[in-house]
Amino acid sequence: LAQGVLLLSRPKPPNFSNMASQTYDDYFKEGTRVVTVKDVEPAVFISAFAQHLKRQGRFEIPKWADYVKTGKFKELPPMDPDWLYVRAASVVRKLYIRKGTGVGGFRKVYGGKHRRGTCTKVYAKASGKVIRYVLQQLEEMGLVEQVEEGSGRMITKEGQRELDTVAVQAVATEDDDEDED
Repeated sequence: LAQGVLLLSRPKPPNFSNMASQTYDDYFKEGTRVVTVKDVEPAVFISAFAQHLKRQGRFEIPKWADYVKTGKFKELPPMDPDWLYVRAASVVRKLYIRKGTGVGGFRKVYGGKHRRGTCTKVYAKASGKVIRYVLQQLEEMGLVEQVEEGSGRMITKEGQRELDTVAVQAVATEDDDEDED
């Protein structure tokens, strides 16, 4: 109240574009079966595959994983003790979607802004060692192989089968959680 003037706030109109797209998405999701990684939400798949890697025990965590930063633009190492499993799941998902990506491409993808104090913030690439280690571990597991022509990596047939299986299981557990609520 400013000197006896009553200020009324107007209610915000509903956002019809979001409502329409949500209805559209729900309509086409009915009766769909999840067959590949592309059919699953990224966050759901990445967390499910990270748990899968951890349960398998074939992915080795090095000693330096506790104190290494993921890029020069970071101030501290990751707080999550399972961060390397999550990064590996994210890398393997990106390789599934776009084959031929190499260490340099992943450095750009996982890079971020470098805060330089009073100077302007600039883009900085992520750590190559972490990405290289993840790709080497995935190669040892047989999920990833090097591309013959050019550079980069791609998913093997066995790796594609394993990723699709995890994707189907991830959606099944997500549906069970929704049914219980």
